Amino acid sequence: MKKVKRLSQKIEAVVFDWAGTTVDYGCLAPMNVFVEIFKEKGIVVTSEEVRGPMGMDKWDHIYELCQLDSVKVQWQEKYSKYPEKEDIDELYTRFEPILFSTLRSFAKPIEGAMDVVNILRKQGIKIGSTSGYTKEMLDIVAEEAEKFGYKPDARITSEKVGKGRPFPYMCYANAIQLDIDGMHKMIKVGDTLSDIKEGINAGMWSVGVILGSSLHGFSETEVKRLNQADLLASMEAARTKFYQAGAHFVIDSIKELPELMEEINKLLQQGIFPHRYTTVRKDMKPWEASTIQ
Repeated sequence: MKKVKRLSQKIEAVVFDWAGTTVDYGCLAPMNVFVEIFKEKGIVVTSEEVRGPMGMDKWDHIYELCQLDSVKVQWQEKYSKYPEKEDIDELYTRFEPILFSTLRSFAKPIEGAMDVVNILRKQGIKIGSTSGYTKEMLDIVAEEAEKFGYKPDARITSEKVGKGRPFPYMCYANAIQLDIDGMHKMIKVGDTLSDIKEGINAGMWSVGVILGSSLHGFSETEVKRLNQADLLASMEAARTKFYQAGAHFVIDSIKELPELMEEINKLLQQGIFPHRYTTVRKDMKPWEASTIQ
């Protein structure tokens, strides 16, 4: 009987988020605009509140902010009603031009991102991407990021597939465009809880990055000013949130991704796929302790 050759199981593509993951340390571009458009309406939203839905399509993000009790109370006091669809449409209409005017200033790759991408490319790994930005927004960011050398093989926005995060469709579109024959051969890397859920829902390995992320919530300057104890505490808080959202792994920095990918490849070679994997101790590096369910 002819022996059947087993297909190789290894990572073939990494799908990155944009702002807060590969560019725009701290995901500052959209955050500042969300705060501004609500301020113009006489409504105060905090940075923490804004970062909650980060990673979603921007209209959906505004909708989620308008569902917050704190926003509803302020809106009721000022306008004698709760925010309705036309109010969300108005906020979004104001959001777009402000964001467009600032996007080019927030497209520089995060430190270490280009080194990681170059390492992955040398290993034959394809580079995909998804975003909560519209195509028109992402076109601007991508054009500027390319000046620094960052140009993914695929960039997908929700217009192409009909729905954004946490739905998995942008990841599926990446798999099609990159010609990957199994979602378990792909890693989704992001800085928000919606990134994590997008990867999980797509059947991919889902990885959260702390430093530079929207979830961590600090600019690069702020991180450098934090004392070590406060920095570590804030990073552990973000790590816990990522894991609670279902992340398979959480890394401190994007620089750790190549090392993590080696560990994921070992799991795949053992026949262990994303849906069967869970970490044991959330305070440890993913390659230090794990168990299989």
